Amino acid sequence: MYLKENIKLLRKRRKRSQEEVSANIGLTRSAYNSYENGVAEPGIQVLLKLSDFYQVNIDKLIRIDLSTIAESQLEQMERGYDIDITGTRLRILATTVTPDNEENTELVPVKAKAGYATGYADPNYIKVLPAFNLPFLSPNKKYRSFPISGDSMPPVVDGAYVTGEFLQDWNMVRNGHPYIVITQEDGIVFKILYNRIEEDGSFLLCSTNTNYKPYSVKVQDILEIWKFINYINPKFEEPKNSDDNDLGPTLRLIQKEIGLIKDKVKNIEDKI
Repeated sequence: MYLKENIKLLRKRRKRSQEEVSANIGLTRSAYNSYENGVAEPGIQVLLKLSDFYQVNIDKLIRIDLSTIAESQLEQMERGYDIDITGTRLRILATTVTPDNEENTELVPVKAKAGYATGYADPNYIKVLPAFNLPFLSPNKKYRSFPISGDSMPPVVDGAYVTGEFLQDWNMVRNGHPYIVITQEDGIVFKILYNRIEEDGSFLLCSTNTNYKPYSVKVQDILEIWKFINYINPKFEEPKNSDDNDLGPTLRLIQKEIGLIKDKVKNIEDKI
């Protein structure tokens, strides 16, 4: 329970006295003082008044130590934004369905990638995305495909599309597994995640390419998380033998020789 610490912190941030706050919410100074000092616990009606006055929901007033929250996030909360700190907030997903009322798998084209972090919750943005269905995906879950750029996550290469399953509860993120993460700052990123919600309210994002350093993202900075299901690679990766020699030239030589053989056969058939 962090109520007494939180209301004292929020009051001081507003540079208000106990008298001013108590007058604003219809309490006596002594009653308000007892809540700040922890000698009394407010009932639900007083909690609602405190929540309205400080523009922080009751759950956060009670359960979260607001002194541990970044200044930028506190400012957002005080402006009335409901910042998700625990990763368990109910998330409303804009989506499209088939004529049979089954979930589509929308595909975010490369041209629409830059605008996804802004339009992800806008039904008008989502409904113009191309949609398809894959028979091997569960009809009871929500999927979406995203374009991937860069070389940070081999074997998934630049230009590939990764399909993810919408994750409602971020506490279900499994350490060391790949996820698509949507943030306002970075847009769509594909990374290996490590869940640090309980430790510091963040996720550690790692690449499979060791040239890229891991970095942390706070829960409140994340818009969506999608659990990786599969990917479509637009490029054919030429195989390598056990000696790591490039088989590409060998394959091309074989193809050339096959072509020459076909020409010889055709010439023979023409003479017959």
